[in-house]
Amino acid sequence: MAFIDLAKQRYSARKYQDKPVEKELLLQVLEAGRIAPSAKNKQPWHFVVITNEEILSDISDCYARNWLKTAKCIIVVCGDHHQAWRRADGKSHTDVDVAIAIDHMTLAATDLGLATCWICKFDVIKCAETLDLPEGVEPIALIPVGYPADNENCKQQAKLRKSIKEIVHWDKFYYKPFKR
Repeated sequence: MAFIDLAKQRYSARKYQDKPVEKELLLQVLEAGRIAPSAKNKQPWHFVVITNEEILSDISDCYARNWLKTAKCIIVVCGDHHQAWRRADGKSHTDVDVAIAIDHMTLAATDLGLATCWICKFDVIKCAETLDLPEGVEPIALIPVGYPADNENCKQQAKLRKSIKEIVHWDKFYYKPFKR
């Protein structure tokens, strides 16, 4: 499949089949994250794969919406602030590097017929405590992975994308409100 078609097919799934994801498929998703590029190749990430029902329930409780409980696997993607490259002004690239790894994983999952969602609005402290994360290692995103129960969001998201004219600037930045 052409990359652009794969990228268009990926969406935020919010309902999963009651079917566990095979470990072989999860390892392929994780490998896509592992090989992602990072600033100075620091690779400041850790992937905590949750498939145990009790721990899934605890992690799901870190998020305010019940649909997460339908996922049979959640990958908690953590950033290691001690390992990240820092720019001259001190800015840590942990979040940028982790975002690249997550994007690789979500696209790999889509390519394998799996669905994902990228969740950042969750109780980070409760999640870190549940996983007994060391200081400096922050849970950045919850990524449920599973077989989609529907693809309503995929069709809806395609309609909500901004046009190229709204986001691309040639040679300099200019802003002119675009009317749809």
